[in-house]
Amino acid sequence: MLEITDLTRRFGDVTAVDGVSFDVRDGILTGFVGGNGAGKTTTMRMVMGVLGIDAGEVRWGGRPVTAADQRRFGYMPEERGLYPKQRVVDQLVYLGQLKGMDAAGARRAAEEHLERFGLAERSRDRLQELSLGNQQRVQVVAALLHRPKALVLDEPFSGLDPTAVDSMADLLREHASTGVPVLFSSHQLDLVERLCDRLVILSRGRVVASGDADELRSRGPVRYRLALDRDAGWVREVRGIHVVDVDGPTALVEVVDDGAEQVVLREAAARGGVREFSPVRPALSDIYREVAA
Repeated sequence: MLEITDLTRRFGDVTAVDGVSFDVRDGILTGFVGGNGAGKTTTMRMVMGVLGIDAGEVRWGGRPVTAADQRRFGYMPEERGLYPKQRVVDQLVYLGQLKGMDAAGARRAAEEHLERFGLAERSRDRLQELSLGNQQRVQVVAALLHRPKALVLDEPFSGLDPTAVDSMADLLREHASTGVPVLFSSHQLDLVERLCDRLVILSRGRVVASGDADELRSRGPVRYRLALDRDAGWVREVRGIHVVDVDGPTALVEVVDDGAEQVVLREAAARGGVREFSPVRPALSDIYREVAA
């Protein structure tokens, strides 16, 4: 398990990461989300030893992480770090050898991963001859090639088409199923919600929320959708609720006082013709906007 405790990083007078703490559990996909400048990339670079740590600690397996540990991790940086003029498979084999693989094993692994991403026929091309999306695929392969002990991926889905997104998601699930902790950042909140077991939301260099999707939803306001046979405008007069929206016979209400939803339901039943009265699960994007504001 990766444990991040009170990580802090300053650039001059700017504190980019301010006491960030969370863990990335074995076999768990953890999504790392936040706006531009929230501190996600800086945090990941500290985890990987690319940036120094001003305060705090990264632990692996219950002890301080070492450079040897970090070499066994799979890391995909935000900026592409491959050689544009080198042939795809040759540089993947080279990178695999740097991670301790033998040449034959690295070649087999590279070819298998390229096949999964639909790039087998481009393996002898130079990287610069590929589209940006295909270059992103190769960058992903470079991070996964050596069967890493942990994965730290900065925007791995950026630039991928839907087919490649599905292939990437399957690969991450496969690695997690073997007990590998996986941390990845993304701006695609719908994808994070669908894929991740846990989420960490960062804003202005601080963790503002973390947990699984249900835990995060429980932090938000309780809302109900009401659908009637007649106009629902009367809900504005009910105490203990906040009316989010009313459109003719339908309304979206937010419970302010405990039990107020029962008051709404009783009043609606007394007026007759209740078609729907159901809780509304907030989307991750709604939760994100609320906690990261």
